[in-house]
Amino acid sequence: MYTTFFGLKENPFNLTPDPRYLYLSRYHREALDHLLYGINERKGFIAITGGVGTGKTTLCRALLNRLDQTTKSALIFSSFVSDLELLRAINQEFGIGEGSGEETKKECIDVLNRFLLETFRKGGNALLLIDEAQNLTHGLLEQIRMLSNLETEKEKLIQIVLVGQSELKTLLASPSLRQLNDRITVRYNLRPLDANDIRGYVEHRLSIAGGAGAVRFTDGAFKKIFTYSAGNPRRINAVSDRALLIAYSAEKHTVTNSIIAKAVTDLFGESEMAPTKRNRPLRRKLSLAVLIVFLFAAVGMAAWNFREPLSGVLRPNTSSFGPDSPHPVADALMLDRKASLAGLLEIFFSNSERNGDSGDQANIRLASVHMAPEYFPMLKKPFRVTITPRRGEVPIRDRYLLIQEVKPDGALALDIEGKLIPVTREFILEHWGGEVSWVYPEGTGNPLKMGMSSAKVRSIQE
Repeated sequence: MYTTFFGLKENPFNLTPDPRYLYLSRYHREALDHLLYGINERKGFIAITGGVGTGKTTLCRALLNRLDQTTKSALIFSSFVSDLELLRAINQEFGIGEGSGEETKKECIDVLNRFLLETFRKGGNALLLIDEAQNLTHGLLEQIRMLSNLETEKEKLIQIVLVGQSELKTLLASPSLRQLNDRITVRYNLRPLDANDIRGYVEHRLSIAGGAGAVRFTDGAFKKIFTYSAGNPRRINAVSDRALLIAYSAEKHTVTNSIIAKAVTDLFGESEMAPTKRNRPLRRKLSLAVLIVFLFAAVGMAAWNFREPLSGVLRPNTSSFGPDSPHPVADALMLDRKASLAGLLEIFFSNSERNGDSGDQANIRLASVHMAPEYFPMLKKPFRVTITPRRGEVPIRDRYLLIQEVKPDGALALDIEGKLIPVTREFILEHWGGEVSWVYPEGTGNPLKMGMSSAKVRSIQE
């Protein structure tokens, strides 16, 4: 809308990972240097971690553009796959194998091994880059470790880069993954931009979009952007984009600190004006007022839709809630209704932005079912579940456990501070209250009904 007014050829603050827009801050340059060193020196395993929105995926795209023609690459974005699906996806990305989707695990590995040996014989290199690696299961990571055994007496035939959020470091530190962790010889944790990077970042993106000089941000505007974003590139993009829209509406070519303040308020409400502390509590991060903005202003519709129970995994709701327990279990994990719902929405919006699924935010629903505890490993999407007290504890009222990701030995739950806390399978089973809810984008078609076995039902497990 505002591109013509500012003399821009395109939107400079899109959230898509366009490598042309990569701004090489000190941290991004160091991360890229680590990647190129590890690949060119055939170090085998490389791990790049960083918080949400710090530019990891854009960095990956830029890396691929800097590889020479002798380096063959395979980029894997979907980490919610089986070990066989992963092998097939790797071969497909390398352009090898039949691609029939019926190859066995052994056939996939044999084809890959022949390809790697032939590439090495010709003086080339092979790169496997897996984004969102924090979502990989222990089994998949072990499968990936086994791929690194494809080597000659002196050289690694394939260089494997694991890119993921900060949780990847915790995952790799698991005792069961010690062999893999020991093989990672190049590591880098990507940090947000410093305050003195904000000007360079914004002006770089404006220049790439063709508008250097057509619009100006004041020093106060840059300071306000840093105060809001804490150097997170995704947040910088969001507020800068809205600021340009506000300036366009006012027919101004200068973006001031007051315009930035209005942009932040328009986007996220007054509570987001000073988020310099990372990992803010969920209560402050998405207050009820901000939640209402998300549900009605940003997404347009939020008619909560409580579905009928799914066939085969149901049981009657036997939870009873009374006064708050004087001996609550894991206080920090016991979220109230508002905090748990806010957390679900925050995860949903973050995942949608990260995956580029902005359309999914147009119409969302909250689905709810009663489910027996033994079926919780089937749930592959973030969800909340009511908490029931253990024997001897006083019942608690309206408390939820918020699960971001199910793991083979339990799950990762979010506490009231927004931190990921590992919980065991036994903990979940002991406190399982039965009412499970999750957020999903509503498309066309019929709602879930008893006994259905459609793609919608299967999507719960995907």
